Amino acid sequence: MPEVRVRMAPSPTGYLHIGGLRTALYDFLLARQNNGKFIVRIEDTDQSRFVAGSLENIVETFADFKLHPDEGLYWDNGVKEKGEFGPYLQSKRLDIYKKYARELVDKKAAYYCFCSKERLEELRNQQTLAKHPPKYDKHCLNLPAEEIATKLSSGESHVVRLNVMSGRKISFTDEVHGLIEVSTNDLDDQVLLKSDGFPTYHLAVVVDDYLMKISHVIRGDEWIPSTPKHILLYEAFGWPLPKFVHLPLLLSKTHKKLSKRDGDVSVKEFVENGYLPEALLNFVAFLGWNPKTEQEKFTLTELVEQFSLEKVNKAGAVFDLEKLDWLNGVYIRDLKLEELFARVVPFLVKANIPYDKYPKEFTEKVLLLEQGRLKKLSEIGDRVRYFYEDPVYAPAILVWKKSNKEAIVKSLNALQVFLQSLPPDQFKKETLETEIKKFIESSGLKTGEVLWPLRVALSGLEASPGPFEIMDAFGVLPNGKEIILSRVNKASDKLF
Repeated sequence: MPEVRVRMAPSPTGYLHIGGLRTALYDFLLARQNNGKFIVRIEDTDQSRFVAGSLENIVETFADFKLHPDEGLYWDNGVKEKGEFGPYLQSKRLDIYKKYARELVDKKAAYYCFCSKERLEELRNQQTLAKHPPKYDKHCLNLPAEEIATKLSSGESHVVRLNVMSGRKISFTDEVHGLIEVSTNDLDDQVLLKSDGFPTYHLAVVVDDYLMKISHVIRGDEWIPSTPKHILLYEAFGWPLPKFVHLPLLLSKTHKKLSKRDGDVSVKEFVENGYLPEALLNFVAFLGWNPKTEQEKFTLTELVEQFSLEKVNKAGAVFDLEKLDWLNGVYIRDLKLEELFARVVPFLVKANIPYDKYPKEFTEKVLLLEQGRLKKLSEIGDRVRYFYEDPVYAPAILVWKKSNKEAIVKSLNALQVFLQSLPPDQFKKETLETEIKKFIESSGLKTGEVLWPLRVALSGLEASPGPFEIMDAFGVLPNGKEIILSRVNKASDKLF
């Protein structure tokens, strides 16, 4: 079996999206599983759509997700290149494409086209009016050699087009979809080399995949219609075909094309929104692949062991944000405290939480309280803000549903006197829970009339960790008792 060599070849027309991350992951898994090579190549021949910073984002994202390439472009405090088949940036390979375009013309598999934009536009308009599919009419196919030479020597603007012969049936076996057949009558004489000397995707991808010895072409379903054109090029050059692997489309929960609202955003945005790279990678692996087991959480090593093209689905893959949130929460809960601390720091800073002005032990206790409740790291600011500043809330939420304002005021006042009597070293969860329950029993108060307003007074929230856990965190601060008493006092004042 020849060496497995796969490539990820994104265009720097924007930041890497989830679909691109999935393709890169499947490439990486197949290569690692077969002791092959994972290659990163950049298809930047469409200079008009180039987005500044996107090349760096793409290459750095692969590094952040531990999808380290064996060849091509990689990240090392900047974009670097390695490998014997470079350059791996298509804009640096223009002479190569021109050489192969000329070879196709010499073989009559392609031809020069000198048609103006105006003629092509008029042709399209006529075809549209006649309700015919837009196709080039081969107007320049049989130009005399002398005329072609004259036009070329005078520098007349031109392109090189693929010469598609009608009446043929092209068939290929896709590793996911099986046998696919297409009539050449449905294919256009695709432009291969543009007037600016840059190749189109179709010429560049075939030439690069052959020269870089790519064994498997893994890409999205949207490229299936282009594959017959690529096969014609392989045939014209006399090159063997790689294996084609077309991945299912990414769909919303309503089975429509994925939109930004549904999750069609850049990978960078997901990370900035608090998703862990390892959770996102795990989630992306399931967008079209099913291990046929009950296991849902996979490390990258486990994915390498379990992945196979045979388990990639034909049907579109539904992008379920709720499932991603759940899985991300699982990964967050599994983080060790030191790692959780390190990962939430950027989100605390972004939320203007002054964690660095407090003892680390305090923030660690705060994080442990919220770790099991987080779905995304970006939620941390809103969830812990009340630990670092007095909460703002409506007085009405202090009143327990089975009570009234007067009873709550009475409970808070009694509780304040009791808490004042406790020494600071007793402000620990176990001690507080024992002592406050004794206080409730001895005072004849209802549990809900004490613990509900106490928790709201401390957090300002209707849903938060319990009051004993919150007070336990405050208890590590030198002024923790004062903070607690102050908040209980303010809660009582709110109800007057």
